[in-house]
Amino acid sequence: MLLFAGKILTLRTELLRRYSIPEPVIGGFICAAVVAFAYYVLGTQIQFELQVRDLLMLYFFAAIGLKADLRTLLKGGRPLLVLLLLASVFIVLQNLLGMGVATAFGLEPRAGLMAGSISLTGGVGTTLAWAPQFVEQLGIANAMELGIASNTLGLIAACMLGGPIARYLMQRHRLQPSDNTHLDIGRSYEEEQPKLDYYGVLWAWMGLNVALLLGQGIAETLESAGLNLPRFVSCLLAGILIRNLLPHLLGRQLARNWPGAQQGLALISDICLGMFLTMALMSLRLWELQSVFFFILVAIGLQLLLCIAYILLVVFRCMGRDYEAAVICAGFGGISLGSTATAVVNMTAVAQQYGAAHRAFILVPLVCGFFIDLVNALVIHFFTGL
Repeated sequence: MLLFAGKILTLRTELLRRYSIPEPVIGGFICAAVVAFAYYVLGTQIQFELQVRDLLMLYFFAAIGLKADLRTLLKGGRPLLVLLLLASVFIVLQNLLGMGVATAFGLEPRAGLMAGSISLTGGVGTTLAWAPQFVEQLGIANAMELGIASNTLGLIAACMLGGPIARYLMQRHRLQPSDNTHLDIGRSYEEEQPKLDYYGVLWAWMGLNVALLLGQGIAETLESAGLNLPRFVSCLLAGILIRNLLPHLLGRQLARNWPGAQQGLALISDICLGMFLTMALMSLRLWELQSVFFFILVAIGLQLLLCIAYILLVVFRCMGRDYEAAVICAGFGGISLGSTATAVVNMTAVAQQYGAAHRAFILVPLVCGFFIDLVNALVIHFFTGL
C-alpha cells in the first residue's frame, strides 16, 4: 500500500518527478510520520514484522549483477579506483567534522565518530558493531543512541539529496540525458508498458534464485577464509559470474531468451528495491532522536553541507563531468549519508527520469559494498586510537 501510494503520487506530481524523489521514500515517510503521531499523541508504539526486507535487498543486487556485461565493467576500471579514492577521502573528512562538532558541544571528541562514518557511511550494521566498544572501552555511554539517531537523519537526508543534485548538475552543465531506455532497475516514466512475456519473467526469476544460491556459497567460502563481506556483495558477484559465463555454456537458446529476461529482471528488481526501501523507512522510530536531537541536528546538517560541496566540487569533476558522473553523484549521497540501497534507489530515480547509466550501477555498488567497508573499518580504528 505504501509503495503504491509513492508511485501514484510520483506519477501525478510533476514536482516529485522533476527532482527525482524516489517513489519508496514518499510512502515510507508517510508511514513513519503516522507511526510517530501514534506514539506521541495516542501513546501507542507500532512495530512491523520485516524479516523479508534483507532478502529483497539480495534480490535486487543479484539483478544488478545479472545485467552487468563484463566488458562494460572492465572499461570502468580507472573510474572504479577514482570513486573508491574519493569515498575514502570523504570518510576522513566526515570523521574530522563529526569529532569537531562533538568537541564544540563539550562531548568526548571520539563520540563524534558516531555522527561520522560509523553511522553514515557504515550504516546500521557498522553502528551496532562499534557501539559496544565505544561504551566499554571509551566510556561513551550513549554511543548507540548517537549512532542510531545519526543514521536515521542521514538516511532521510540521503534519500532527498540524490535527485535534486543530479538535476542541478544536468542543468548547470547542460548535460545530455542518455538515449538508452533499457534501465538496470525499473522502467522509464516515458515507457508506457514494459515488453514482457512469460518466459522472460521465468528466465529472470530462475537467474535470480540461482544467483542467491551461488552468492550464499561464495559468502561461506570467503568467511571460511577469514574475509567477511556484506552478503549482497557475494550475490552481486554471483550475478556477474552467471551473466558472463552461462551464455558461453548454454549457447544460442539463452541468447534468444535473454532480451526478455532483461525486461523481467528490470520488473522484479524494481519491485524488490521499492519494497526494501519502503520497509527501511516505514520502520524508522523518530522519537528515538529526541534525547540527542540538537547535537545530531547540527552534526548531520553540517555533514549534509559537506557532502553537497564535495559532490559538486570534487566528485562530479573527477568522475568525468558527463551524464554518468551526474548519476554517480546522485548515488554518492547514498554512499556517504545513507546506505548502498539508498545510493541505488537514488540512481534509479534519476535513470527513470533521464535514461540508463549502466556503469554507474556497477561502480557504485562495488565501491559501497566491496571496498568501502574495509576502508571505513581501518579509518575508524585509526581515529578511535587517537
